[in-house]
Amino acid sequence: MAGNQEPLSPRARLAVTAGKAAAAVSRAAGRGSGSVIGGKVALRLDPDLLAQLAHHLDVVLVSATNGKTTTTRLIAEALRANGGVVSNALGANMPAGITSALAGGSEARYGVIEVDEKYLDAVARDVTPKAIALLNLSRDQLDRAAETRMLAERWREALSGTKAVVIANADDPLVVWAASSAPNVVWVAAGQEWKDDAWSCPACGGVMQRPDDDWFCGECGFRRPTPTWALSGDEVLDPHGSAWPIKLQLPGRANKANATTSAAVAAAFGVPPQTALERMHSVTAVAGRYDVVDYLGREVRLLLAKNPAGWLETFSLIDAPPAPVILSVNARSADGTDTSWLWDVDYSRLVGHPICVIGDRKLDLAVRLEVAGVGFQVCESAAEAVAACPPGRIEAIANYTAFQDLRRVVGN
Repeated sequence: MAGNQEPLSPRARLAVTAGKAAAAVSRAAGRGSGSVIGGKVALRLDPDLLAQLAHHLDVVLVSATNGKTTTTRLIAEALRANGGVVSNALGANMPAGITSALAGGSEARYGVIEVDEKYLDAVARDVTPKAIALLNLSRDQLDRAAETRMLAERWREALSGTKAVVIANADDPLVVWAASSAPNVVWVAAGQEWKDDAWSCPACGGVMQRPDDDWFCGECGFRRPTPTWALSGDEVLDPHGSAWPIKLQLPGRANKANATTSAAVAAAFGVPPQTALERMHSVTAVAGRYDVVDYLGREVRLLLAKNPAGWLETFSLIDAPPAPVILSVNARSADGTDTSWLWDVDYSRLVGHPICVIGDRKLDLAVRLEVAGVGFQVCESAAEAVAACPPGRIEAIANYTAFQDLRRVVGN
């Protein structure tokens, strides 16, 4: 079991000090937390720093296209039942951000690390994880991210022969194909509402058959594995058949699925499901997501949706009409500059809601809504959009940088 950190080498100590100084300068200049630039400086001075910082930790890596920030937070809360945790809780999930997070965890027992899906193989090589949680794979950042099957293939190669226990979603064929190369896999029935990235078999290219909640390839026999953990309504079913109530303040089916995976991860480290799920109740928001803030006399709930799978899950959280909805989409570097994914989202689900559209790419979104037959009003700012809505609760859905813009405006 992991223990206290061994003394860092002089080069590593210098790198950590320089990284923290760079982060402090960034914060003083008003450019965010500084975790990314701090990590970049530290890794430039000592490329082996991440491995040294993780050496004393029992590390859990969490990767997916959707839900990894929330699941990371839930796992961290569960594992705190057994000891101290260091985590990149704000979502800086590439090597630089991960390095900055671990630099402050010398007394921790566990490292719970969210990893961008494109960096899973590299980070796993550096930190030698004890567990890896894989939630889903779907299209995201189309201008620069690899096609989903290519990402699954990279995961499959990285997991081949790993000593980590892999906790994987049995309902996502891409995740199953990737995880199947690992010697020790715990399958979780976490569900998959978005299915449009897995209609062809990742193993042979054949057409996937999807009867009810099952799936299989009629050509090569690749099929859904039998899960040992499952989400069933408002309960988690463990490998012994016991049902444990999910105790969350976070909304929606997707977060119940995240909690189910988190309970399976926690069990791998000896935390009982009841304890893990009770501890998850303390999480009310994750990096601003799901927060409800007062702004201009309205209650605005902040919801993040970065890609078609995320938008689909988010729509399920919105009350029936006439609850007003603000939609905001940007296409900056952190979002991906290709907005063609808007045409994969079923915006007809918003018919009947008063809709206000903002963001850098509000006209792209307006065209999409027009084609979907959804009424809307284009606004120039968040303040104008909120003022245009009737008093009461407003649902605000935004992609990544638009979400950050919105948080700054409403003061959260």
